[in-house]
Amino acid sequence: MKAKKYFRKTAKTSLVLVYLVIVAGAVVRMTGSGMGCPDWPKCFGYYIPPTEESQLKWQPEKEFKKGQAIIINDELQVANKDFKTLSSYSSLNWEPYTKHEYAIFNPWHTWIEFINRLFGALAGLATLVVAFLSIGYWKKNKKVTVLSWLVVVAMGFQAWLGATVVYSVLNPFKITIHMVMALVIVAMLLYLIAISNIKSRVFKYDRTTLILFVTALVFTLIQVILGTQVREFVDAQVALVGEDSKNLWLQDPTVQFYIHRSFSIVVTLLNLFIAFRIYKLGSGHSKINWVLLLILFEVITGMAMYYMSFPFATQPIHLILASLLFGVQFYLVLEVLKSKRSLKTL
Repeated sequence: MKAKKYFRKTAKTSLVLVYLVIVAGAVVRMTGSGMGCPDWPKCFGYYIPPTEESQLKWQPEKEFKKGQAIIINDELQVANKDFKTLSSYSSLNWEPYTKHEYAIFNPWHTWIEFINRLFGALAGLATLVVAFLSIGYWKKNKKVTVLSWLVVVAMGFQAWLGATVVYSVLNPFKITIHMVMALVIVAMLLYLIAISNIKSRVFKYDRTTLILFVTALVFTLIQVILGTQVREFVDAQVALVGEDSKNLWLQDPTVQFYIHRSFSIVVTLLNLFIAFRIYKLGSGHSKINWVLLLILFEVITGMAMYYMSFPFATQPIHLILASLLFGVQFYLVLEVLKSKRSLKTL
């Protein structure tokens, strides 16, 4: 019984931590810190990353552990064993890092990326605790236990995806997959929270409402994917014209930008219609108010980026709002599905 008592609280904590990982990832992208740690899972071969460039330079009479890195001649070299350097550099003790050729150290980028990974590790540990607590549900609700362990597997897969993003030197396609997988984990945790809550309110089932909620959820996911592609274009523009030329970042954008911008109108109108229908029917899905509020701020931040040349923090806020919107919409779908199941048991 104690395991069940703490299960939902721990699952909610895991959900918060996953969202913190999304927030940290958004900050990583905003600051261009994605390669702050060029290796994985360590950072320049250290559990606690360096804070000064001197720590990554070869020095005489210094002890190195296997896997620890230095930057020499603009290349990343990794210690191939535990040893202590002598008075002169010896290439026999080192081997080149082969995953990529990126070898730049920026302490701010390094620590921003390290904090992102730290949140990821905490979220992973939290989901592991959820999985162990879920064993208490095995006899009466095996679905809870199975899904809890699937979340752990998904977190492991997400960590692997994070490594592939680093190894690919921030390949745009892999970044998109990494973001979508984060939303999948959010959905899995929300589902666990919902099905383990036997006291939650049951709404009157309406098939049309379910179809509308699912459609709105899919539209949001499409918008997230399109938005990620637009962000990839912006990143390329930043590299081309520089960080100080924000007014040029969206000059001559790709077709994905125009689709993303136009589709936002469809998303807004659809959710306004859903809200109107819920109010008219009195079906009580009050979380639709959160959906409308999140969409409002999404539109505001999107317009600010385009018309005001990317004010500070609008990019990560836009992404965070989208992930929150997805979570609320998915929970609304779960509310209707639970009503459907309750109807069948009558």
